This record gives sequence, structure tokens and C-alpha cells, in this order.
Amino acid sequence: MTLFRQLYSLLFGLFLLVICSLGYVQFTETKSFLTKQMESDLNNVSNSLGLLLVPALESGDMATAETLINVIFEGGYYQQVKLTWLVDGKQQEWNNAIRIQDVPQWFIQLNIFGAIKKESTITSGWLQLAHLEITAHPGFGYHELWRILTNTVMVFSALFLIAIFTARFGLGWILRPLHELSEHAKSVAKRQFGPELPLPKTEELKEVVLAFNSMTAQLKQIFASLDEEVTALRKKNLVDHASGLPNRQYMVGRLTSWLSEPNSGALFMARFDWLEEVHSKYGYQVRDETIRLLSEKLTEQLNEIAPCVIARIAAFEFAFLVTDVEREQLSKYLQTLIRTVNQEISKAGCKPNEQFAIGVAERIGSMNVSDILAQADNALQKALKEGQVFHWFESNEQQLFTREQWREKLSSAINAKHFKFRWQPIQLHDNAGVLQRELYCQLELGDKLVHAGQFMPYVELLSMGATLDRCLIQTVHDAQLLERNLEPVAINLTHQSLSDPKFHEWLQQFLRASPLANRICFDIPESGIYSSADACQTLCNIIRENGAHFGIDHFGRQFGSMSYLQDLRPSYVKLDQSFAYYDENQHNSELCRALVNVARGLEIKVIVTGIQEQQQLNRFLPLKTTAFQGFIAPPIPVEL
Repeated sequence: MTLFRQLYSLLFGLFLLVICSLGYVQFTETKSFLTKQMESDLNNVSNSLGLLLVPALESGDMATAETLINVIFEGGYYQQVKLTWLVDGKQQEWNNAIRIQDVPQWFIQLNIFGAIKKESTITSGWLQLAHLEITAHPGFGYHELWRILTNTVMVFSALFLIAIFTARFGLGWILRPLHELSEHAKSVAKRQFGPELPLPKTEELKEVVLAFNSMTAQLKQIFASLDEEVTALRKKNLVDHASGLPNRQYMVGRLTSWLSEPNSGALFMARFDWLEEVHSKYGYQVRDETIRLLSEKLTEQLNEIAPCVIARIAAFEFAFLVTDVEREQLSKYLQTLIRTVNQEISKAGCKPNEQFAIGVAERIGSMNVSDILAQADNALQKALKEGQVFHWFESNEQQLFTREQWREKLSSAINAKHFKFRWQPIQLHDNAGVLQRELYCQLELGDKLVHAGQFMPYVELLSMGATLDRCLIQTVHDAQLLERNLEPVAINLTHQSLSDPKFHEWLQQFLRASPLANRICFDIPESGIYSSADACQTLCNIIRENGAHFGIDHFGRQFGSMSYLQDLRPSYVKLDQSFAYYDENQHNSELCRALVNVARGLEIKVIVTGIQEQQQLNRFLPLKTTAFQGFIAPPIPVEL
């Protein structure tokens, strides 16, 4: 029972006790007063009637005696009158039935008033003439008592109702700070820290609110320090201090994640020997300042052309990972890169188009990190050997379709829902079961079965992501895949769906109509949150309010604050695959531990991805993550 109800019940009981006590006192006092009044009246009448009857009794005039008694008896205040003549023993009796108007019969039958009698002997001198017995009629007492009680009950009822409503609103106002404290405590339990509570006027509650505000501020500081720790560890382990760019280790991790997902793009590897000339002429401080300015300029100019990751991987070597682009954009990116470098070379007093070279390796087909690094390095070495500004590694592998062919075939296949599915179990630790199943899809393009690694880059390039997601979700529902297992099915959303209001509207209608919405999980890429925070917040609210779940994919990949976790409140996060390859002895294990602690501190499940063997998994057991995913438990075909 709540404190409000306890206090309300206590006040209710006390007030009821007071009313009952007052009612009882009022009843007994009124009854006693009416009884005494009837006794007094009876005594007066008995004495008066006795004096009036003396002449009639002395003369033996019975008719006169009866007349005198009838006059008094017909007033209705007496129930019975008995007159006994002592001369001959003759007895006369007058009776009046108990009938009382405006008083219920059940009240009369309570026999509240007992019989009130008055006996007297009528004398004349020493001679006894008659014996008179008068019994009072209780009607007056019942009538007056009922009238007083009904008026009292009405007044007490009105007071009772006024007191009840006053107590309810009064207690609500007095306990409002406690209610606000309770709601704030629930928010804090969910790691949602709002503004401090205002201080109430009640001294006792003021102390409680002050203590709670202090505790909330400390908890907020703890979680802020965890976020700062993650930022510091990233800067320490994954950032080159001279340039402010990611280092080689971060680039290798990004390459690993990039190549494990359906994507397109290329890796540029550049060597800037002119920086050595700057070093020899002006010293290492000028060289480091030149590297910093060059890095800022490259980041500013190149991010406008295409999404990319720029890293300094050696003293004079830089790597550029360009994703989600076609060859035409890659060529534009390369031209911008060369132009920007030449501008910085001229500023440093060196000759343009000299002492630097760029090697380009485009992602084609299935590749691993070693393959693309080797191709980019071979292209760079060939450019250096031949004295060229750049060399593009050429592959003999042919593309399946042209861009327009991809548009036509993808549009036809997606709208016709020509999907083939596989799902991969995400297993809880210690073989405790399956947390969820992540869904992967293939498309039938004519007589070809194309996997996501081939068609997803073109889906993103052609802005068909929202259409793909809508048709895929509808197919999952129509094929009753949600009913095949008790575990939820995880579906990856494209970047376009995150920011498409029409997709948001469609998804809300779909989830409202689906009886199994609680078995759907949506994976949202972390990069989408940083690029479209407001749209992601809207989408996450739609998913949560309609009973479905969502999580953050590639968690920890982006450089940025983890504060979005408190705003979005995901059910789970999936650590980026690059963490699965970090050596336990490296400092990056500290970063991985810090990321896990941030999520677990917010009661968010942590899923480790990219697990290929038991040895990898064993490294994560001390971190107390929730589940794991990878080819240690490969995807399984799903029959439609």
C-alpha cells in the first residue's frame, strides 16, 4: 500500500471514529433528556389530574371523571390511563395505540424508551377516593429523537464528505514532493538523469530531497566518468597524437569490420616523403605541426566527397578507407586528395607532384584484410617505382551488372519479394540458450542468387534501403518466420530507413497490427545514430512504444560520446567485430572493457560479434558479456 493510501486510511479511520463517538454522545444525551422531559411532564399531569378529579370522586360523578380524563388522554401524549374507584373497586381504563408519524417502524421496534408510569392515590383529607395510574406515550420521544438523529447524520455526512475531499487534496499537495521523488528515483534506476528536484517547504522532506539530489549528482558523475574513460582510452590507444587521426590499429579494425559486411569502396595508401624534407629543414616540431595542418585539411576536404576514414599508419604513410561509393566517386576522391596534398606541399615550400605517391585498391568480390592491404601496398610501390603520383590496382574480376541494370533488377526483385533467408543464432554464454536469431538475406536476380555483399552497396547507392527493409519485414511476417521459434528475430535496418519519415509511418502501422511485434528486434548501425540522431530517436520511440525491441550494431566503432545510450535506451548492443581480434595483452582490451562497463551500467545486454573460435570467446568471459555471435555458430538456411 502506498504512503498516500496509508495516511489517507489513517485519517479516514480517525475521522470516522470521531464522528461515531460524537454520534453516540449525541444519541445518549438526547435520549436521556427526552426521558427526563417525559417523566417531568407525566408527574405534572398526574398531580394536576388528581386535583381535578377530587370533586367528581367525592360526589361519585363518574361521567364528570371520565370527561376530565378524556380531555387529557385525547392529547395523544399518554399510552394508558387506569382509574380504580376504591369505594367499590370499579376500574376504568383508557388505551392509546403506538402510532407515530414520520418515524420508521423499525426504529420504534428498537424499544429505545422503556415504559414510563406514574401511580398516585387520590385522597380527600384522610379519605382515599381512587387509585390513578398513567403510562406515558413514547411517541414524542421517538419523534424528537428521530428528528435530531436524522439532522445530525445529515450534518455529519456533509462534514465527512468535506473532510474526505479536503484530506485527499491536502495529502496530495503535501505528498507531492514524495511523488516527484518516486518518479525521479524510477528515472535514475533507468540511468536517466534529469534536472535536480526543487526543495519542498516541509523540513523533513527537504532533507530527503537534498540527499537524493546529492546521490543523483554522484551517479551522474560516475556515468559521465565512464564515458570520459572510453574517450580517453580511444585517444590513448587508437589515435595518432601528432596528427589527431586514427592510427594503424584502428584502421586495421575498421578494415576488418568493413570487409565482413556487405559494402563497397576502396583503400587508398599514400606515402608523403616530402614530410621528411620538412623535418630535415625545420625540425620535428615544424614537421608535426605540418602533419597536424595536413590532417585537418584532408579531413575537411575529403569528407565532403565521400564518407571515409583517414588514418596515419606510419611516420610518412597515411591510409584512406572510402566506403559506399562507386568508381566515379572514387576518382573524384583521388583528385581531391592529390589537389589538397599539393596545396599543403606548396605551403611547406616543396615542389608539387613530387615526393609523394598514392596506391589505390578497390574492393571487388570477397576479400580479407591482408588481400586489400597487399593490393594497396603493391599499387603504392609501383607508383613510387615508376615515379607516378598514383597507381590504381586493376582487377580482372568483372562486375555482374552496370549501375542501371542493378537499379532495374533490384527494384524488380525487391518488390516481388524474391528473398532467400538464413539466420544465425546469437547464443547466451555457458550454452544457456539462444538470445535471438539475426536474419541474413539473398536476392534472386533472374537466374542468379546474389548475396548481400554484392547487392547491398547498390541498394545504398541507389537509395533503395527503405524499400528493401519494408519488403523484407513484410516477407518475414507473411512467411510466419516469427512463429517458428520463441526467440526474437533480429533484422538489420539500412541507413535510409533510419531517416525516412514514410518508413517510420509504415513501420508503426505494421507493428501495431502485428500480434508478434515483441519477437522482432531491429539492429540500428551506430554510424546512423551519429549522423541522424533526431530521426533515430523518433524511430526508436516507435519501435519501443509498439512492443518491439532494438539494439545498436557496430557498437564502439565510431569516435564519439556514448551518451546516446541514455537517450535511446536500447535493449542490447553488439560490439563491433574489430574487438574480436584485439589481443588480450594490448591496451585495446581496456577500451573493450570500458565499453562493456558503460553498457552494463545502463542494464543493456552486450553481444560480442565476430567470434570464430572458443579461444576468442574465452577472452570475453571475464567481461561478463551477455551473448556471442559469429561463425563459431554459422548461419542456417531458412525454408520459406
